[in-house]
Amino acid sequence: MDSPSAEILRLFPTFLWRKCFDPTQEAPFDRDLLAYVEVLRREGHGTQTGAAWQSGHQLQREPELEAFVARIDGAVHDVLAFLKIADVPFRVTGCWANVLGQGGVHAMHSHPNNFLSGVYYLQTQAGADTINFHDPRPQTAVIRPPVSELTAYNTDQVVVAVSDGTLLVFPAWLTHSVSPNASERERISLSFNVMFTEYEATMSSPLWGND
Repeated sequence: MDSPSAEILRLFPTFLWRKCFDPTQEAPFDRDLLAYVEVLRREGHGTQTGAAWQSGHQLQREPELEAFVARIDGAVHDVLAFLKIADVPFRVTGCWANVLGQGGVHAMHSHPNNFLSGVYYLQTQAGADTINFHDPRPQTAVIRPPVSELTAYNTDQVVVAVSDGTLLVFPAWLTHSVSPNASERERISLSFNVMFTEYEATMSSPLWGND
Protein backbone atom coordinates (compact mmCIF):
# COMPACT_ATOMS: atom_id res chain seq x y z
CA MET A 1 0.00 0.00 0.00
CA ASP A 2 1.44 3.36 -1.02
CA SER A 3 1.91 5.91 1.71
CA PRO A 4 0.27 9.31 1.18
CA SER A 5 2.50 12.04 -0.24
CA ALA A 6 3.70 14.79 2.08
CA GLU A 7 2.47 18.33 1.70
CA ILE A 8 4.40 21.53 2.36
CA LEU A 9 2.29 24.44 3.59
CA ARG A 10 3.63 27.98 3.28
CA LEU A 11 2.80 29.73 6.56
CA PHE A 12 2.79 33.50 7.03
CA PRO A 13 4.58 34.42 3.79
CA THR A 14 6.24 37.83 3.54
CA PHE A 15 5.38 39.66 0.33
CA LEU A 16 7.52 41.87 -1.89
CA TRP A 17 5.60 43.81 -4.55
CA ARG A 18 7.69 44.58 -7.64
CA LYS A 19 6.83 46.42 -10.84
CA CYS A 20 9.33 47.05 -13.60
CA PHE A 21 8.60 50.07 -15.76
CA ASP A 22 10.06 50.18 -19.28
CA PRO A 23 13.12 52.47 -18.98
CA THR A 24 12.80 53.56 -22.61
CA GLN A 25 9.24 54.77 -22.08
CA GLU A 26 10.09 56.21 -18.66
CA ALA A 27 13.14 58.16 -19.84
CA PRO A 28 11.58 61.66 -19.49
CA PHE A 29 10.08 60.79 -16.10
CA ASP A 30 13.35 59.40 -14.76
CA ARG A 31 15.42 62.18 -16.33
CA ASP A 32 13.39 64.81 -14.46
CA LEU A 33 13.83 62.96 -11.17
CA LEU A 34 17.58 62.56 -11.70
CA ALA A 35 17.87 66.25 -12.52
CA TYR A 36 16.03 67.17 -9.33
CA VAL A 37 18.32 64.97 -7.23
CA GLU A 38 21.33 66.64 -8.84
CA VAL A 39 19.93 70.08 -7.99
CA LEU A 40 19.56 69.05 -4.35
CA ARG A 41 23.15 67.87 -4.22
CA ARG A 42 24.53 70.89 -6.05
CA GLU A 43 22.75 73.27 -3.68
CA GLY A 44 24.16 71.49 -0.64
CA HIS A 45 21.01 69.82 0.63
CA GLY A 46 21.17 66.43 2.34
CA THR A 47 23.94 64.63 4.17
CA GLN A 48 27.12 63.05 2.83
CA THR A 49 28.50 60.12 4.84
CA GLY A 50 31.51 58.55 3.22
CA ALA A 51 30.47 57.40 -0.24
CA ALA A 52 26.75 57.71 0.57
CA TRP A 53 24.58 60.81 0.15
CA GLN A 54 20.99 61.12 1.33
CA SER A 55 18.56 63.99 0.94
CA GLY A 56 16.09 65.28 3.49
CA HIS A 57 13.13 62.99 4.21
CA GLN A 58 10.18 65.15 3.16
CA LEU A 59 10.61 65.34 -0.61
CA GLN A 60 6.98 64.24 -1.08
CA ARG A 61 6.04 67.84 -0.25
CA GLU A 62 8.01 69.26 -3.18
CA PRO A 63 6.20 70.06 -6.46
CA GLU A 64 9.03 68.42 -8.42
CA LEU A 65 7.95 65.05 -7.01
CA GLU A 66 4.21 65.41 -7.57
CA ALA A 67 4.18 62.87 -10.43
CA PHE A 68 6.33 60.45 -8.44
CA VAL A 69 4.01 60.62 -5.43
CA ALA A 70 1.09 59.87 -7.77
CA ARG A 71 2.97 56.76 -8.91
CA ILE A 72 3.46 55.72 -5.29
CA ASP A 73 -0.25 56.19 -4.62
CA GLY A 74 -1.15 53.91 -7.52
CA ALA A 75 1.28 51.23 -6.36
CA VAL A 76 0.00 51.35 -2.77
CA HIS A 77 -3.61 50.99 -3.95
CA ASP A 78 -2.57 47.83 -5.81
CA VAL A 79 -0.73 46.46 -2.77
CA LEU A 80 -3.63 47.11 -0.38
CA ALA A 81 -6.02 45.46 -2.85
CA PHE A 82 -3.74 42.40 -3.00
CA LEU A 83 -3.66 42.24 0.82
CA LYS A 84 -7.48 42.56 0.94
CA ILE A 85 -7.22 45.62 3.14
CA ALA A 86 -10.25 47.87 3.27
CA ASP A 87 -10.19 50.98 1.13
CA VAL A 88 -8.89 53.42 3.74
CA PRO A 89 -6.99 56.66 3.17
CA PHE A 90 -3.22 56.68 3.42
CA ARG A 91 -0.43 59.13 2.78
CA VAL A 92 3.26 59.21 2.02
CA THR A 93 4.93 60.07 5.34
CA GLY A 94 8.45 60.39 4.00
CA CYS A 95 10.38 60.40 0.74
CA TRP A 96 14.10 60.82 0.15
CA ALA A 97 16.83 60.34 -2.42
CA ASN A 98 19.77 57.98 -2.00
CA VAL A 99 23.06 58.16 -3.89
CA LEU A 100 25.72 55.50 -3.33
CA GLY A 101 29.13 56.11 -4.85
CA GLN A 102 31.71 53.38 -5.26
CA GLY A 103 31.91 51.44 -2.00
CA GLY A 104 28.76 53.10 -0.63
CA VAL A 105 26.57 50.84 1.50
CA HIS A 106 23.32 50.86 3.49
CA ALA A 107 23.42 48.80 6.69
CA MET A 108 20.54 46.58 7.83
CA HIS A 109 17.52 48.62 8.91
CA SER A 110 13.73 48.88 8.84
CA HIS A 111 11.32 51.83 8.83
CA PRO A 112 9.36 52.02 12.12
CA ASN A 113 5.95 53.69 12.54
CA ASN A 114 4.88 53.03 8.96
CA PHE A 115 2.85 50.31 7.25
CA LEU A 116 4.63 50.13 3.89
CA SER A 117 8.00 51.19 2.54
CA GLY A 118 9.37 51.22 -0.97
CA VAL A 119 12.09 52.26 -3.36
CA TYR A 120 12.27 53.33 -7.00
CA TYR A 121 15.51 52.88 -8.92
CA LEU A 122 16.74 55.64 -11.19
CA GLN A 123 20.32 54.57 -11.93
CA THR A 124 21.66 51.05 -11.51
CA GLN A 125 24.33 48.95 -13.17
CA ALA A 126 26.26 45.72 -12.69
CA GLY A 127 27.74 45.74 -9.21
CA ALA A 128 25.05 48.12 -7.96
CA ASP A 129 21.79 46.42 -8.90
CA THR A 130 20.57 44.44 -5.89
CA ILE A 131 18.86 44.91 -2.52
CA ASN A 132 18.97 42.41 0.36
CA PHE A 133 15.96 41.40 2.46
CA HIS A 134 16.63 39.62 5.75
CA ASP A 135 14.66 36.93 7.54
CA PRO A 136 12.30 38.69 9.99
CA ARG A 137 12.20 35.64 12.29
CA PRO A 138 15.14 36.07 14.70
CA GLN A 139 14.78 32.62 16.28
CA THR A 140 15.76 30.90 13.04
CA ALA A 141 19.37 31.88 13.77
CA VAL A 142 19.51 29.71 16.90
CA ILE A 143 20.48 26.62 14.87
CA ARG A 144 22.15 26.92 11.46
CA PRO A 145 22.96 23.43 10.11
CA PRO A 146 24.94 23.18 6.85
CA VAL A 147 22.77 22.96 3.74
CA SER A 148 23.39 21.34 0.38
CA GLU A 149 21.53 24.06 -1.50
CA LEU A 150 20.09 27.46 -0.57
CA THR A 151 16.32 27.67 -0.96
CA ALA A 152 13.54 29.98 0.18
CA TYR A 153 13.05 27.66 3.17
CA ASN A 154 16.59 27.64 4.57
CA THR A 155 18.16 31.00 3.71
CA ASP A 156 18.31 33.99 6.04
CA GLN A 157 18.62 36.52 3.21
CA VAL A 158 17.06 37.03 -0.19
CA VAL A 159 18.95 39.11 -2.74
CA VAL A 160 16.59 40.83 -5.19
CA ALA A 161 17.88 42.09 -8.52
CA VAL A 162 16.73 45.56 -9.60
CA SER A 163 17.20 47.76 -12.63
CA ASP A 164 16.36 51.26 -13.83
CA GLY A 165 12.59 51.70 -13.50
CA THR A 166 12.07 49.01 -10.84
CA LEU A 167 9.58 49.93 -8.12
CA LEU A 168 9.49 47.84 -4.93
CA VAL A 169 6.94 48.00 -2.10
CA PHE A 170 7.29 45.89 1.07
CA PRO A 171 6.25 45.84 4.74
CA ALA A 172 7.95 48.67 6.60
CA TRP A 173 9.04 46.25 9.34
CA LEU A 174 11.00 44.04 6.91
CA THR A 175 14.73 44.47 7.53
CA HIS A 176 16.76 45.24 4.42
CA SER A 177 20.22 46.40 3.39
CA VAL A 178 22.27 47.36 0.35
CA SER A 179 25.64 45.80 -0.36
CA PRO A 180 28.62 48.04 -1.22
CA ASN A 181 28.46 49.59 -4.67
CA ALA A 182 31.01 47.54 -6.61
CA SER A 183 30.77 49.72 -9.72
CA GLU A 184 32.46 52.99 -10.59
CA ARG A 185 29.12 54.69 -11.31
CA GLU A 186 26.70 56.06 -8.72
CA ARG A 187 23.61 54.11 -7.75
CA ILE A 188 20.61 56.46 -7.39
CA SER A 189 17.18 55.71 -5.96
CA LEU A 190 14.18 57.30 -4.27
CA SER A 191 12.78 55.71 -1.10
CA PHE A 192 9.46 56.32 0.62
CA ASN A 193 7.22 55.35 3.54
CA VAL A 194 3.44 55.07 3.68
CA MET A 195 1.06 55.06 6.64
CA PHE A 196 -2.71 55.11 7.05
CA THR A 197 -4.12 58.61 7.48
CA GLU A 198 -5.51 59.26 10.95
CA TYR A 199 -4.62 55.73 12.04
CA GLU A 200 -5.27 56.39 15.71
CA ALA A 201 -8.71 57.81 14.99
CA THR A 202 -9.92 55.21 12.50
CA MET A 203 -8.05 51.90 12.80
CA SER A 204 -6.25 51.42 16.12
CA SER A 205 -9.16 50.26 18.28
CA PRO A 206 -8.73 46.77 19.80
CA LEU A 207 -10.01 44.00 17.54
CA TRP A 208 -11.62 42.06 20.38
CA GLY A 209 -14.49 44.41 21.10
CA ASN A 210 -15.83 47.95 21.16
CA ASP A 211 -16.48 48.37 24.89
